[in-house]
Amino acid sequence: MGYFRILAAIPGFFISSLILWGLWGAFADDIGVETISYAVAMLITITLWLAIAPLAAVGRRKK
Repeated sequence: MGYFRILAAIPGFFISSLILWGLWGAFADDIGVETISYAVAMLITITLWLAIAPLAAVGRRKK
């Protein structure tokens, strides 16, 4: 994994956070939870990325 691939993932992180924030706000009233701020959406996104990245790396190596 090169440095350029890491740099290419940065915009994806912010876009993923923005999508999560927007979808959470759209469905929060329907499911009865509070809305979240963009900063919290970023924390949730990085947590998911850190949990899923090792699984994706292992899956990629087995092929």
